[in-house]
Amino acid sequence: MPISLRAPCAVVLCAATLAMQASRAQTVYKCTVDGKVSFSDMPCPAGAASATTLAVPAAPAADPAAASDLARQRKEAAKLEKARHQREDQDARAADKAAQAAAVQRKKCGKLKLNKQWADEDVRRASVPKLDNAKLRAKRAGEALALECPQ
Repeated sequence: MPISLRAPCAVVLCAATLAMQASRAQTVYKCTVDGKVSFSDMPCPAGAASATTLAVPAAPAADPAAASDLARQRKEAAKLEKARHQREDQDARAADKAAQAAAVQRKKCGKLKLNKQWADEDVRRASVPKLDNAKLRAKRAGEALALECPQ
């Protein structure tokens, strides 16, 4: 999880935990049986040496600042998530564009390699009077290939 989202998530988790604890506030019983003290939400058994009902303090009133702080943090988390989605979309578009450019380059290199291959074949099949022209075409095809497709 990104560091920028940890604090808002931690606050939400703490608020939820406090809300759950406040809703579960019940009577607590302190029982002493055979010299051992135990605490329970059930009344003490009949054979308990001592039984005490502990008063549970009322849950504190909701802090209005906490609610506004939570709302602000949720809004900030939503803004950060939206920014992350925008970055991911932008990165995906850039990757698609790069892949498309690479495909165009591969196609161009393939065409230049084929032209070089044909020019080399023309040199091998050329008659003596046309040999110099064929060699020049093969040399230029090789130079174009080397320029556009360095390997």
